[in-house]
Amino acid sequence: MISAVEVKFPGLGIDIEVNPVAFTIGSIEVYWYGILIALALVLCVGLAIKQSKSLNFPEGLIYDTILLIIPCALIGARIYYVACNWSYYKGDFKKMIDIRSGGLAVYGGVILVFIGAIIMCYIRKIPFRSLADYIIVYLPLGQAIGRWGNFFNQEAFGTTTTLPWGMTSSTIERYLTANCKTLVSTMPVHPTFLYESIADLIIFFILMKVRKNSKISFETTCVYFALYGTARFFIEGIRTDSLYIGSTGLRISQLLSLIFVVAALLYIAYARSQKIEKQAFAAKFYDDEAVAAEGNK
Repeated sequence: MISAVEVKFPGLGIDIEVNPVAFTIGSIEVYWYGILIALALVLCVGLAIKQSKSLNFPEGLIYDTILLIIPCALIGARIYYVACNWSYYKGDFKKMIDIRSGGLAVYGGVILVFIGAIIMCYIRKIPFRSLADYIIVYLPLGQAIGRWGNFFNQEAFGTTTTLPWGMTSSTIERYLTANCKTLVSTMPVHPTFLYESIADLIIFFILMKVRKNSKISFETTCVYFALYGTARFFIEGIRTDSLYIGSTGLRISQLLSLIFVVAALLYIAYARSQKIEKQAFAAKFYDDEAVAAEGNK
């Protein structure tokens, strides 16, 4: 069984005992990471449903989308991580599917979710732009909550720092000793999970406002990619566990972030110049009963 570790914030004079395992059911260990992901999902779905009526969005489509998002997010995040560490996973299928040992990448999940949503919308003749601009708002909220799983696992931290909120633990020291020879393992590190969680929460509130006021199709979606890409680019630059392109010094997430930011800003500029207006999500795109009721008036 995994034991608890003491996480210290020397600059703040705070020591916290942290255990990745929240509780056990028989021999099954239930991790805080999984609990936080489930909490994020419930909260995001609840908010999406609560706000659907005021924004004229079909509640049923939210449930259908969630059923798509969950497997796509997990599969995409795992495929992305395995592909970027192919030399380690090559030839061992059991390792490839063993997500309990870690190894999920946010961008992989986001990419496959978008591909799956596009396919679903095409098959069901639903306007993808309307679905994306509504659902995307809740993604950073889920990320903000989920990132705290990294804290409980003592992972996804940054380089050493003298800032007062720097943290350290025996787990961090072992990782730095084994993987970051140029860093002093006993020094505190940047809590990058916290940086991204705060950034994601800010992005969530910005997107809420953009979605409400924007008249441009895909603008809310592009604002997410522009803001998250910018935040991730800088945060990724100080992480110690980044995925790289082969043997180069290029961090994959930084490159993707840069691409997403540039593409998002270019689209927004183009859409505004061409006045590509947002299309309201009419009931006819999804709810046949609503169409029938409209026809009987």
